[in-house]
Amino acid sequence: MSKSIVLSDLSWSTPDGRPLLSHLDLSFGAERTGLVGRNGVGKTTLIRLVSGELQPQSGSISFDGRLGILRQNVQVHAEETVADLFGVTEAIAVLKRAEAGEATNDELASADWTLEARTAAALDRIGLDVMLETPLVTLSGGQRTRCGLAALIVDDPDFLILDEPTNNLDRDGRAAVIDLLADWKAGAIVISHDRELLDTMDAIVELTSLGASRYGGNWSQYRERKALELSAAEHDFAEAEKRVAEVERNAQAAVERQARRDKAGRKMAAKGGIPRIMLGGLKERAEMTGGEISRLAERRRGQALQDAAAAREKIEILQPLTVKLPTSGLPANRIVLKMESAAAGYEPERPIFEDFDFIMTGPERVAVTGPNGSGKTTLLALISGALKPWSGTVRVVHFALLDQRVSLLDPSLSIRDNFRRINPDADENACRAALARFMFRADAALQVVFSLSGGQLLRAGLACVLGGRVPPSLLILDEPTNHLDIDSIAAVEAGLRAYDGALLVVSHDEVFLENIGVKRRLELPARAVSDR
Repeated sequence: MSKSIVLSDLSWSTPDGRPLLSHLDLSFGAERTGLVGRNGVGKTTLIRLVSGELQPQSGSISFDGRLGILRQNVQVHAEETVADLFGVTEAIAVLKRAEAGEATNDELASADWTLEARTAAALDRIGLDVMLETPLVTLSGGQRTRCGLAALIVDDPDFLILDEPTNNLDRDGRAAVIDLLADWKAGAIVISHDRELLDTMDAIVELTSLGASRYGGNWSQYRERKALELSAAEHDFAEAEKRVAEVERNAQAAVERQARRDKAGRKMAAKGGIPRIMLGGLKERAEMTGGEISRLAERRRGQALQDAAAAREKIEILQPLTVKLPTSGLPANRIVLKMESAAAGYEPERPIFEDFDFIMTGPERVAVTGPNGSGKTTLLALISGALKPWSGTVRVVHFALLDQRVSLLDPSLSIRDNFRRINPDADENACRAALARFMFRADAALQVVFSLSGGQLLRAGLACVLGGRVPPSLLILDEPTNHLDIDSIAAVEAGLRAYDGALLVVSHDEVFLENIGVKRRLELPARAVSDR
């Protein structure tokens, strides 16, 4: 019988009292479910609640099966091996002693004779050729992630819970994760911004500030539904604004009618013939009627404004970002990057590049691709000047580099102050307009950089380098979609589509590369040394 995870009326707040999950009712069955939503909305918290790491403040979680959980980063210690990650070090030692005729009777009785075959099958299933005794520190981050995934599936858990499983993986690693989930017959909950991976899901659960919504089907089908929801929300907002205007017109008309009646009453009173006691009653009724009209109009207006605000909030959640930027003025025939016979590395006896030639011309969009360890980050360091060539030449025009930490921003300054520092010729109005194009409006522009989420940080970096009077001719990006939620990726894509300069980007995210218009690839071959 298949297992399920059921969340009933689940609520949880942050230590400072901010509600994060409120009265959540969700169920996960024997299917692959993608869990999506903006950074900070509570996806990882939800997983920690399901795993028992956190306890719900109200409501309940029901599950009686076995979980296999993969965190975003597989933590390792200096002496740990692949066997340690699998938790089978002692069990493998027993088998070795048995093979040597040194095991005790108790050890022989409890020995798992299928263990080595099962661990080898799990490693093969995620496409990794390593031995159990391999030290984890010798593996790349992507290889450790794949090892961690293999360690989860070796005992066939009832549910896999994967938190950004394709981060830091090259194409082969991403394909291995996708293939594994394609064949997975039990339950799986996958937190991911990888749209290629999400397209293999059976259902999408979206967390927003309004709660949780479940959509049957994969990512592409979910986006189609969201487009329909946006269209409906825009229609509802237009209707709500019409009702606000109509309520205000009717209220004004009611006030004017009452004023005309009051005026007519005063004229009659002035002509005389109405007893004074009746005049007092008419005046009192007129005052009461006027007050009731005002109170009714205010109630109707308040409800109409509330409906309009709710409709606007839905649009703000659903509406993708669009960006307009100043032109870089880059002509089509200008060389923006030229590398001739370049040689470089970190150790003289182990060069990473030798006799390397590469040219970019005009507003080209080039993706640097290759397996983990092929030298992609080293290439960017060489182009940016952080690493000097041993021989040959590297010539590059005015450029900006946004690495994974967006280190060109001063973390101690606000976004606004960083913009003014990077664009000293921009006045306050130009600064605020540029930041608003990247959704940093009013006080949002005054946030200190160190407090930003990953998506906000990259968006702030783009705003500061692309929002100036003249953007750089060449923009260099290193794995820009790592650790971003899907809305943030969409915002970054919108900014890059609006940019008319040259673009050089390291990324394994094929959907992202397609969406930003990459037409050329620089494929680096696999190397025996690890990429720095």
